[in-house]
Amino acid sequence: MDFRIKRRATLFGAVALLAATSFVPAFAQDKPVLRFSAVFSEQDIRAEMMKQFGEGVAGFATLEPYYGGNLFKQGTELVALQRGNLEMGNIAPQDVSNQIPAWSVLTSGYLFRDAAHLRAFFDSEVGAEFKKMAEDQLGIRILGPTYFGIRQVGLRGDKAIKTPADMAGIKLRMPGGDAWQFLGTALGANPTPMAYAEVYTGLQTGAIDGQDNPLPNVENMKFYEVMDQIVLTSHLVGYDLLVISKAAWDKLAPADQEALQAAATAAIDFSQDKHVAREAELLEKFKADGLNIYEPDVASFRANAQKLYLESELAKSWPEGVLDKINAL
Repeated sequence: MDFRIKRRATLFGAVALLAATSFVPAFAQDKPVLRFSAVFSEQDIRAEMMKQFGEGVAGFATLEPYYGGNLFKQGTELVALQRGNLEMGNIAPQDVSNQIPAWSVLTSGYLFRDAAHLRAFFDSEVGAEFKKMAEDQLGIRILGPTYFGIRQVGLRGDKAIKTPADMAGIKLRMPGGDAWQFLGTALGANPTPMAYAEVYTGLQTGAIDGQDNPLPNVENMKFYEVMDQIVLTSHLVGYDLLVISKAAWDKLAPADQEALQAAATAAIDFSQDKHVAREAELLEKFKADGLNIYEPDVASFRANAQKLYLESELAKSWPEGVLDKINAL
């Protein structure tokens, strides 16, 4: 008799424990996991951005970040989002333009003046139109642009550069691809494709006269050791897009959608401010290292570049009047 009572008590306790332990995961399962993929490293400022974002959404979602292209390689994140294999990503605007040709205008040189102009565009009515294109045609919701620096020209020698005409004959390393080579031409230079890993040696040996990169890249790759000057051409504002798949977005309650967007905006603000401050610090560092820092006539560079873009095949897919609208922001 005692055995039966003890057995019954043991079974009751086991059932109660099972009920209690199965009750907790029910809540956890209601909290969606947002897998995030990016090619930048865990040491990048934007990884700090995502940590802040994760804390901002922790009340209703769990951010699961993957850095260094460990989950999806660069250029494959957008397709992963579209196939439902990924919830969030930091994707290049060029990847969007590959599927929506009208977006190619947002990858052109001398479109955005600085980080503030970039943000003003995405917060504007015309920016909303481009975001809607991405949502309707690609199934992604753009939370905002993640700024990572402005590309500047670094050169060997100390030739004064004021206008595109002064760049004539300069062998300027540009990334491979027609769009990048076109940008080099728009700067007035003789664009030369070269692998990123070969740029230091190329500058050192004189195989190229210069390169273009955001200042943090110049520091990371130590290009400043084999350069004599930096020309602040500010020809391309570097940015990616923090996005969430529309499928993942639509599963969130309206209040959680609002909170997620607010967390994204705050995190992007944090990252942008840190990048802008870092660029200013690096300018002072490079001056102290003995490099000459020159400010050319940027307006003449912009006018020349935009004229060439509008005359090219690249502009045929651009919405009519969009360049004027963006310039006016």
